[in-house]
Amino acid sequence: MRRGLRWFADRLFPPGANPHDTVPALLVLLTVVTGIVDAVSFLGLHGVFAANMTGNIVFLGFALAGEERLSLWGSPVALLSFTAGAWATGRATLRVTDPRRAFVLLTAAHALLVAAALVTVQLAGHREPPGQAALIALLACGMGMQSASVRELAVPDMNTNVLTTTLTALFAESPGRAARRRAAGIAAMFLGALGGAALHVASGPVPALAAATVLLAVVAFAARSAR
Repeated sequence: MRRGLRWFADRLFPPGANPHDTVPALLVLLTVVTGIVDAVSFLGLHGVFAANMTGNIVFLGFALAGEERLSLWGSPVALLSFTAGAWATGRATLRVTDPRRAFVLLTAAHALLVAAALVTVQLAGHREPPGQAALIALLACGMGMQSASVRELAVPDMNTNVLTTTLTALFAESPGRAARRRAAGIAAMFLGALGGAALHVASGPVPALAAATVLLAVVAFAARSAR
C-alpha cells in the first residue's frame, strides 16, 4: 500500500520534487472523507455541513431571515463544534512538535469521533433533535480537527475541507503540476460526496459513516510510516 501511495503522491509534484512522502496521497483520501461526511450531515441533519463552515454561516443567515427549511440551531452547533475541534488541535500541536506525528494522532482521534457518530446513529437514530445535535457536534468537531491538522502539514494546494480557493487557483493560474493536486482534491471531494450521498439515500447514514471511519483509520495507519 505504501508503494502505491508514494507513486500517487509523486505524480502530484514535478519529478523528484515531492518532499512530503505519502502525505499528499493521504490528504486526497481525507478529502474523500470530507465529501462523505458532508453528504451525511447535509442530507440527514437539516441541511447542515460538518466541514464547510462558509455554508453554515450563509445558512444561518438564511434561517434567521425566516427560511423554514433550514435549522436555526443546526448551523450554530456545527460552527461551535468545528471551532472547538480546531482549537483543541491547535493546543495539541503545541505539545506534539512533530507535525507528522500529530497528524497521525489527530487522524486517529477523528476516526474515533466518526465511529462515535456511527454508534450514536445506531443507538439514538438521526431523526430527532437530540440525536441530530450529537451527530452534528461529533462530525463537525472531527472536521475541525482535520482542517487544523492538515493546515499544520502545509502541503501546497492540498486543502481537504473547502475547494473555493483551489478551484480559483486551478483556472486563474497557468497550467502546471500544481493543477494535478488541485484537480485531485476537487475530484476526491466530488467522489466522496457522490458515494456518501448514494449510500445515505439507499441505506441511511450508517454505511456512509462506516466508510468514513474505515478511510480515516487507513489514513492514520498509513501516515505512521510516512517520513
